[in-house]
Amino acid sequence: MGIILWIIFGALVGWIASMIMKTNAEQGAVLNIIVGIVGAVLGGWIMSFFGQSGVSGFNLYSFIVAIIGAVVLIAIVKAVRRV
Repeated sequence: MGIILWIIFGALVGWIASMIMKTNAEQGAVLNIIVGIVGAVLGGWIMSFFGQSGVSGFNLYSFIVAIIGAVVLIAIVKAVRRV
């Protein structure tokens, strides 16, 4: 995917993940993009750990994998900030 698609993909994924984890009010657009992109990488790593493919393009499977990764990332950040 091109850089523009990664930014759009990251923004959508980060926004949805922040709504799922109820951190939408704390995050801005730039943080949503960062969480979405890093979440896509983390989701791809998690899925490869289970023997599945990771993020492979701009499709529904990759979107779900990226959301899983972004939710896990937000959960880890929330747990670390509590300590």
